[in-house]
Amino acid sequence: MAPASPFAYELAAFLPFRDREACERVRAIPRERLTEHPNPDFRIAIVDDRATFYERFAGDLVDRIRAARDEGRSFVAILPVGPMPQYELAARRINEERLSLAHVHTFNMDEYASEDGVTAPPSWPGSFQRAMTEAFFARIDADLLPPPEQIHFPTTDAIGDYGARLEALGGADVCYGGIGWSGHIAFWEPHLGAEFGGDLVAYRRAGARLVDLHPMTVMQNALHSFGGDWSWVPPKANTIGPAEILGARHRSFWLDGDLGGGVSWQRFIARLVAHGPVSEFVPGSLLQTAPTDYTILGNVADDVAISMR
Repeated sequence: MAPASPFAYELAAFLPFRDREACERVRAIPRERLTEHPNPDFRIAIVDDRATFYERFAGDLVDRIRAARDEGRSFVAILPVGPMPQYELAARRINEERLSLAHVHTFNMDEYASEDGVTAPPSWPGSFQRAMTEAFFARIDADLLPPPEQIHFPTTDAIGDYGARLEALGGADVCYGGIGWSGHIAFWEPHLGAEFGGDLVAYRRAGARLVDLHPMTVMQNALHSFGGDWSWVPPKANTIGPAEILGARHRSFWLDGDLGGGVSWQRFIARLVAHGPVSEFVPGSLLQTAPTDYTILGNVADDVAISMR
């Protein structure tokens, strides 16, 4: 915890969440207390080993697919592009087990879009549909794949009834995901909270749509996926909303924002999402209110501190 300082300043004006007291409180939560939470259905775990982290993620997905098959029911999952390493591991297990995905329906969370709302085609290297196909579906033996009509992406043509497609299947069994630097879930961004005038009930009911990306998201994704080139990141995206995320029977979120060398961009936002107030300006905070597994990679769980190395 940083010592008291006479240097006082306001939070940057572009930040939608500006509760300094809440930020200071969660920043001070040490690693050893990070897994404590008053809601027993919001389960926080820390996994130190990176390989184990992704193996557990892959195992969670494959175990749920297998259980649904054994119970003779469909399996509906909302899937993210990020984290990603678990998909190759899951595909390998599926092939080794000869586990048919004929009963599986997948809905990807989001996809980049132009200023006019036209989503990125799979031919574009930054497309989430392309990334998902290459990382997961193309690695699964063809005879085990779900029918093509059971693999859904929130394209320009699909976004209008994306939520309805999920509802027609009874909602998702599980929504997987990560947490963005801004606190977003999927691409449901923190600045969207201003549209709801403090009405959390209406906010929780908001569904899939086209959104403007928050500046923090543009910068984060430039760093992750575009060689640091923020001019390459599209300005908008199609995304699911709180309605689809909270409508799932379970949520399984995985935080792996470790840049190496002791640096993680996710340490603070992991704490704000899990231990801050439930706020429309921190979309991920909604997870505190619903049955959720919240798994944090070891370095991400480390204490938040100033380091000028």
